[in-house]
Amino acid sequence: MSQTKQLRKMIAPFEQNNQSASIRQLFNTLPPFLLLWLAAYASLQVSYALTLLFAALSAGFLIRSFIIFHDCCHGSFFRNRRANDITGTILGILTMFPYEQWKHSHNIHHAGSGNLEKRGTGDMWLLTVREYEEASTWTKIRYRIYRNPLVLFGIGPFALVVLGYRFNAKGARRKERMNTYLTNVSIVVLFALVIWAIGWQAFLLVHVPVFWISGAAGIWLFYVQHQFEDSYFEHQEDWDYVKAAVEGSSYYKLPRWMQFLTGNIGFHHVHHLSPRVPNYYLQQAHEAAPPLAHATTITLGTSLQSLRFNLWDDERRQFVSFREGIRRIAEGRQSGKSAGQNTDKASPAQTINPPVVVLKTNDKAASGS
Repeated sequence: MSQTKQLRKMIAPFEQNNQSASIRQLFNTLPPFLLLWLAAYASLQVSYALTLLFAALSAGFLIRSFIIFHDCCHGSFFRNRRANDITGTILGILTMFPYEQWKHSHNIHHAGSGNLEKRGTGDMWLLTVREYEEASTWTKIRYRIYRNPLVLFGIGPFALVVLGYRFNAKGARRKERMNTYLTNVSIVVLFALVIWAIGWQAFLLVHVPVFWISGAAGIWLFYVQHQFEDSYFEHQEDWDYVKAAVEGSSYYKLPRWMQFLTGNIGFHHVHHLSPRVPNYYLQQAHEAAPPLAHATTITLGTSLQSLRFNLWDDERRQFVSFREGIRRIAEGRQSGKSAGQNTDKASPAQTINPPVVVLKTNDKAASGS
């Protein structure tokens, strides 16, 4: 039996959701979120530092709510499709993500994760070293701004949710468009009711930190679980789904309380191997499949290194920093000049083969550009 089939067989028993576990998870997620939000509001009369503490805790449960939303998008939270759709739509209003739109883009992400020819939908903007070298000055500036941590995690939550997901993508299906409209209207109504009840200043003082903390943490989780040094990216002809899942998704080993708030999404390699596994079974699936122990493991400390991984080196198959990428570009140009000088000095018989080899190498590399 191939390793792929063996892994699938090991994971299969965990692809069945547990109705009781799903309902229990809703009850240990949504009420704590609401109560902590209300505690943050009540504490405005005491200390804003206390408000921020309650807001941070509330944000943790909003992240957990998003993980349930995420499972609904994969149809793994409930057995019934309609139950997934209704729950997902409601949680989409709470987290400000339109259910049908996000489900569509996220499924594209899963279908082509780690495939250099299928970047651009449901993932982070990523350039290879070669693409960065060939990019215009304006594209390089935009890419550097995008990859700046202050922009990515500071402005990112607002840009993504307030702007990015409020509009339908070109060519979106009617069902997707209607769901986006429903989500937008529902958010306006919900926020208007809360502002009517407590005032706009109190609403902003409480919900902006809740929204920003949960959004920044969500982007960080998505970022760090695919952007590690020896991640997996291949061109279409060499791309493999299982390798992309196991080698291109990390096991983010978090403290137990953080694992709880993030709905076990740290077992991201298991999730990409089988999106049908509900979040409350991800750890068990990981432990039941010994080959998954070889997945790249990162911790809170080591994950910070990913902040310097900005470009994918297609030749060495690893992430590099801007500085390292530019150094390798300079080395490539220098070696190209040296090769040109050697060619000028070579005899006609010696100049026949090298161009053929270069063309073969460039054809493969250029397919991702």
